[in-house]
Amino acid sequence: MAINTKAIQYDRVGAVMLIRKDGSALMQLRDHKKGLRNSGMWVPPGGHAEPNEDIKTCARREFLEETTYNCSNLQFLTEFEDHVKGWPPYILTVFLAHYDGIQQLQCLEGQDLKFINRNKANLYDIPKYLLTVWDMALTVSIKNILK
Repeated sequence: MAINTKAIQYDRVGAVMLIRKDGSALMQLRDHKKGLRNSGMWVPPGGHAEPNEDIKTCARREFLEETTYNCSNLQFLTEFEDHVKGWPPYILTVFLAHYDGIQQLQCLEGQDLKFINRNKANLYDIPKYLLTVWDMALTVSIKNILK
């Protein structure tokens, strides 16, 4: 029996849903340029893991690099294989964090960075899967408050 030594290698991406008390989430407007996955769309800050980098460390590092915000307490939210037309599939791991209301945010990557109210999400070009992830984040946030 032959063993396949060329196992499928997926890109790994870590992202953070930073939720404010009013349920708004911090979103980044991706640059609108060729060669960029989800180009011109609003997504949570995040990025690719370095080789052998823990995905939680990756999410925290990417968030800090893109926003100057240090997420000290990340909570695993979900992980799934994402498919973007024209791109190979990748594993997206999303973590939840709650905005402390103290740290300043800066847009160091992309065109814009802002909190978007969930009730107004339909006014923005957001990947469809993200609305489900956002609702999961809000459900977990409410459960944490009720504990």
